Amino acid sequence: MAKQVLLAFSGGLDTSFCVAHLKEQGWFVTTVTVDTGGFSIEELARIGAASASLGAVAHKTVDARNALFDGFLRYLIYGNVLRGQAYPLSVSAERVCQAQAVVAVAKELGVDALAHGSTGAGNDQVRFDVAFRSLAPELSILTPIRDLALSRADEVAFLTSKGFEVSAKTAVYSINEGMWGTSIGGAETLDPWSTLPEEAYPGGAVSPELSPFELTISFQRGVPAALNEAAMEPLALIRALNQLGKTYGIGRGVHLGDTILGIKGRVGFDAPAAHLLIGAHRELEKLVLSGQQLFWKETFGNLYGAMLHEGKFFDPLVRDLEAFLLSSQSKVSGDVRLTLHPRCYSVDGVRSPFGLMNSAIASYGEANHLWSGAEAAGFAKLYGVPQMLALNVGGTP
Repeated sequence: MAKQVLLAFSGGLDTSFCVAHLKEQGWFVTTVTVDTGGFSIEELARIGAASASLGAVAHKTVDARNALFDGFLRYLIYGNVLRGQAYPLSVSAERVCQAQAVVAVAKELGVDALAHGSTGAGNDQVRFDVAFRSLAPELSILTPIRDLALSRADEVAFLTSKGFEVSAKTAVYSINEGMWGTSIGGAETLDPWSTLPEEAYPGGAVSPELSPFELTISFQRGVPAALNEAAMEPLALIRALNQLGKTYGIGRGVHLGDTILGIKGRVGFDAPAAHLLIGAHRELEKLVLSGQQLFWKETFGNLYGAMLHEGKFFDPLVRDLEAFLLSSQSKVSGDVRLTLHPRCYSVDGVRSPFGLMNSAIASYGEANHLWSGAEAAGFAKLYGVPQMLALNVGGTP
């Protein structure tokens, strides 16, 4: 019987190689592209045509943009998740969402195996493998790039020998563009002393002459709901912020951190909407949440992000963390005012009907109506008693 394999297909160098190689190995290859917001209509058409030209027997496209936001991105916003205080987990979220969609198509088609184009050196191989094995343990997993340990030059040479063209930029940089950001890998990201050139980013060089641009982002129960007072669905709002922020070079950088495999890794990123939304959301939470809520939210938000990033999304603890993060957003509604500048932005103001800062009751460092000066002195004295006692029994300051 013919061997049927479903390949997660981006149309990039690695997955293009996989189509040609698997066909050469006797597999009937169906490709599936899961759109998590990184493709234009024209790009999706190009990917479908590339699949056919490479020899796939069929190609499918799945629109998973709403699934990505509902199942992942909103929790990243709730948790203000930036790995290393810099990197939005765009690829982490997209890979698990894509793997879920691939498995759904595989079960619909009744294929014999699943395939992905991840290398053996990165995080994506773990995310795909864990998701595939968790959701479809009965299916085999094929990983040509990992198994053959190929370099990008090797892949280019193979495809060229088969008559397939490879763009020069594809050969130099590995680019994954999605709704929550674009990740960029290349020679510069392999050296911690090097940085990516401006032309490596999707928006190119940023003009230092850009005038400041003011905008207001509104949230309803933690979900982005309006831009400059115009109501928008989250996906449309994210698209608008990506377009605007890309012009100003907002949310660009190179992240250095720990990989699932235990080694250090670097990746370039371009994520305007993620940085603007998380920055605005964090400021709104400072106004409406208590100090203890903010402390535990940061703790659990970081834990949620770490588990998602490290391929542990299907651990039951992640559902518990999602429940906590969702509960924390009941009063996170209001408006945040920002100003964009070339390569940076400022948070200029915040307001909410649930704000806990009320100058009519008390102003920090000034007057208040809740206690007297004598009561404040008594509080300050009692507050310091444990420290005073510790030093009086032989402690050192």
